[in-house]
Amino acid sequence: MKAFLVPTVLLLSACSQLPFDTGPQQDSAAVTTAPRPEARPEAPAPAAGARTADQFDTASAEDRSAASAAPSVQGEMLGSTVASLGDPSQPGFWLETPLVSAPATGRVLHPGTNKWARVDLRPIDGPASGGSRISLSAMRVLGADLTDLPTVEVYAGG
Repeated sequence: MKAFLVPTVLLLSACSQLPFDTGPQQDSAAVTTAPRPEARPEAPAPAAGARTADQFDTASAEDRSAASAAPSVQGEMLGSTVASLGDPSQPGFWLETPLVSAPATGRVLHPGTNKWARVDLRPIDGPASGGSRISLSAMRVLGADLTDLPTVEVYAGG
């Protein structure tokens, strides 16, 4: 038995000396973070018993006005996406889309109504050609029917 244990222990101790590739190492001082989107006040969450679009959409008139203002600069077009209604219990103006890899601020244009909405762009997994989910408040500002799947143009910034 000792004849088996000694070579095994020696073999295992030699493994600790091998240069295993553990992937790229990052210096914690060199890690940078992307700029965060401009902070905006959060709309209150809908009431627990909300049943209608009006009850779920807690954006104020001022929020809607700010979100729907036409951009002074259009920004960089990221692409077009088919947008379905996202979780109506999540307040605010946002678009969950595979067109971005990090949170950012942006705008969406609904060509069918020619209306804009300023939104927080939230990354989701999937191919760039995949669909997106849009907030109830943004869908209403765009003038889209809540049961439609509108194709919207997505712009960074603006």
